[in-house]
Amino acid sequence: MAGHERMGDSLLRQYAEAPGQGDPVVVDSRALKTPLVTAKFSREPKDALKLSATCAEGAVSPYQPRPPSQPRLSGKSCSVEENLITRRLKNSQESLSDPTETGSSTDSLREDQAALVAGTLLLRGAATIRNSKDANVRPVSAVTRGSPVFRDRGRSLSEYERRPTSQQSDPVDHLVRPAKVRLTPVQPTGTLPALEKSFATLRAANRIDRDCLDYAVLAREKHGERLHRNLSDSRLLENMGSDSASVNSMRSNYSVLSPIRPQDVRNRSFLEGSVLGSGALLGAEELDRYFPDRRLGIYVATWNMQGEKGLPSNLDDLLLPTDSEFAQDFYIIGVQEGCPDRREWETRLQETLGPYYVMLYAASHGVLYLSVFVRRDLIWFCSEVEHATVTTRIISQIKTKGAVGLAFTFFGTSFLFITSHFTSGDSKVYERILDYNKIVEALALPKGLPDTNPYRSTPSDVTTRFDQVFWFGDFNFRISKDRVDVESMINRTVGENMGPLLEHDQLSKEIKEGSIFKGFQEAPIHFRPTYKFDVGCDIYDTTSKQRTPSYTDRILFRNRQADDIKVVKYTSCCGIKTSDHRPVIGVFQVKLRPGRDNIPLGAGQFDRGLYLEGIRRRITRELKRREAMKNQGSSTICTIS
Repeated sequence: MAGHERMGDSLLRQYAEAPGQGDPVVVDSRALKTPLVTAKFSREPKDALKLSATCAEGAVSPYQPRPPSQPRLSGKSCSVEENLITRRLKNSQESLSDPTETGSSTDSLREDQAALVAGTLLLRGAATIRNSKDANVRPVSAVTRGSPVFRDRGRSLSEYERRPTSQQSDPVDHLVRPAKVRLTPVQPTGTLPALEKSFATLRAANRIDRDCLDYAVLAREKHGERLHRNLSDSRLLENMGSDSASVNSMRSNYSVLSPIRPQDVRNRSFLEGSVLGSGALLGAEELDRYFPDRRLGIYVATWNMQGEKGLPSNLDDLLLPTDSEFAQDFYIIGVQEGCPDRREWETRLQETLGPYYVMLYAASHGVLYLSVFVRRDLIWFCSEVEHATVTTRIISQIKTKGAVGLAFTFFGTSFLFITSHFTSGDSKVYERILDYNKIVEALALPKGLPDTNPYRSTPSDVTTRFDQVFWFGDFNFRISKDRVDVESMINRTVGENMGPLLEHDQLSKEIKEGSIFKGFQEAPIHFRPTYKFDVGCDIYDTTSKQRTPSYTDRILFRNRQADDIKVVKYTSCCGIKTSDHRPVIGVFQVKLRPGRDNIPLGAGQFDRGLYLEGIRRRITRELKRREAMKNQGSSTICTIS
């Protein structure tokens, strides 16, 4: 006890006689001896006030600053350590959204360290408080006005602290409240250790989603990954699984719609501006919003239905194969020898594709059907659709052979889709070449659509007037080989190597010689011949004609710019066996370019009646399936042994 008294007197004498501090301050050490030695640190504020009252007899310097405020402790009885931990976590969370960093977790740790050494401050506070001109003492304004955290804490000031300065008693009374006092002797000599970055989840929660930013800001970014709004691109759904929970999570994180400001509504006009205009609907800025890599997914299917009235019970294998990771943006379906009820066929297509897609346009030429389905959020970027037909029969009233074409512009890229049915017969190669020449010369497209590249167009060839051309159908080109030899080659084929068989393909030979499909390409064939099967099985023709298996159903493409079309898949659909032909499908990634304001927009038109009927059928089918499952689950079978 005597040792503590002597140490206190020596400290007071040392600070009172310190040079450069002005006149020495006379302090009565007797008023501080007993409380400093016998007082114990109390966890409750009321105990601290009681203790400070016992120290109010001594006189202090009038230049003594007012100590900072102390936060109100929680109403529950808890230790000082628990309160400090709660304050540290709270400050750390608030510092994530504090732009001025006034409430950082580093300051919180320093303040908490000062509270943990409260016993040392009680012993040395009387002498050190008189040297309060030191810069380490934080003014009250910096504490109470820095951030919302300290503004809330300011509400917990005691009645004494709310008084004016002239009405306040001796500041030494508050020596027992050292939670905010930071003194040089008790601070660490080195820098504080770096905090562990364990707030990744909190930072993500407070972060503004990139989809909420204006699209113009995203367009100006030159670095960093931007969200891909195209479902056909795997980057959008790279973290999304196949379960419904993941789909719901994706919907909450990735929004297709961006916020629109009133100023944008006032100023923006889709019909003004050039290809680089910021307000053009088909311009580069809008294109990059939906297709950052400027690639469009196109699904092409061709099928000779053999005129069957009965349609397959399920068209999922035709349009939505299980080996495809994502659905595409456009679905183009061409049919030869279609079923008598064309509307029923289109309704079945809509029912299969579901509410994500709408039928942009459909055309026919006799029993030749061509339908275009597009994702419903992309219809605003399509132009008006035009179609034309050509018959290759001598008698034009017979519309079983010929072609039907559809043309439209998507953004600034023009498309032409043709489905055709050429003359049949193993040896009628020349007649098929004549059919091709008649179609490319007589197909009157485009009609009102502007030519996106008139300098590369040829009046005698319709396929040169468009950027991207897809021609598919039953071309009826055969394999020039005996039936026995062809079957033997098919059986000897190892894996998917069809090269030996394709050496005898009539179409491949004519393309190489340049007599047909000039400028067109075809993806490598790795599937078996698609003609001619017995209906309902995988056995080639067993009738009296014994037709040779051949690749009659094909998909070819042509583009103005090299490598604009990339083949993703080219195969046949073996699951549909209601015809003597197997459907052939192709998946492509097509390069897009911005458009100009001279393109007549389609104004989002689609076949609404077909859409509603397709959705109604999907609902009815789902209700029947659930009812069947319910009846199956409730039925019981009793057996008697």
